[in-house]
Amino acid sequence: MLLTVIVPCYNEEEALHYFYREMEKVMGVMQDVEFELLFVNDGSRDKTLENVKEMAEKDRRVKYVSFSRNFGKEAAIYAGLQYAGGDMVCIMDADLQDPPALLPEMYRVVVEEGYDSVATRRVSRKGEPPIRSFFARMFYRIINKISKTDIVDGARDYRLMTRAFVDALLELGEYNRFSKGLFGWVGFRTKWLEFENVERVAGETKWSFWKLFMYSIEGIVAFSTVPLSLASFGGVIMCGISALAIIFIIVRQILYGGSAYGWPSMVCIMIFLGGIQLLCVGILGSYLSRMYLEVKKRPIYICKETNTTKNEGN
Repeated sequence: MLLTVIVPCYNEEEALHYFYREMEKVMGVMQDVEFELLFVNDGSRDKTLENVKEMAEKDRRVKYVSFSRNFGKEAAIYAGLQYAGGDMVCIMDADLQDPPALLPEMYRVVVEEGYDSVATRRVSRKGEPPIRSFFARMFYRIINKISKTDIVDGARDYRLMTRAFVDALLELGEYNRFSKGLFGWVGFRTKWLEFENVERVAGETKWSFWKLFMYSIEGIVAFSTVPLSLASFGGVIMCGISALAIIFIIVRQILYGGSAYGWPSMVCIMIFLGGIQLLCVGILGSYLSRMYLEVKKRPIYICKETNTTKNEGN
């Protein structure tokens, strides 16, 4: 049984040796399993690639794929899935926020209980800024209400999958990727393991509030068309309100006369309606921009160098 651990890396030179040390402990416990540690260097600007190459010289289980530039974590995950040669595949962050110690239990669940996937979720957000935690919970509430795909609150990308599960993911070759949604979309039997939030072992997070916000927009647009319906519904409501307002002004003018003055309030109404229109145009633009990127058929990533090959079965 070959188990590939995919490790997306972007400027993780400070955390890599901690991660490798923890994985050595896990691999020592799981002696009946052959391991492949596949590091995907996502255009790091520090010594991440150099450190991975040093590990590869000392340990034949260490493989790497290095991008020509930074393409993002979603591209790194997809590349890892393409290059993974294992009968089982695990995705894990290098900063140890995904505890490697959970891997033996995840493996046992797949082998003994017959699940196709074992996923993990955080049951707490200790150490995170309160406002970030608030918006994260709101995102999960919203997307689960407007999307048919089940996305679990607190879900991590840390997940162990069978080869059948991985092959199903690789059939989804879309450019704009949101893995948390794709994992749920393909189906299969999944068991969830819960754990307390773990802070980074070293380095700084690469996910700013703005990046997380844009990533959430990506997820909503990728797995729901409800915003388009809301734009249309909002347009109908505003037209109805405008029609009632016009009737009210006409009736008041007929009854009282000289009551149609008040251009400041009219300007406010016009600005409000203009804002609604721009919002609707923005929603349409979000969907059209993603269609534009998809039809260009650009590669999801460009591999600059590697010491392994793509899985021929994919």
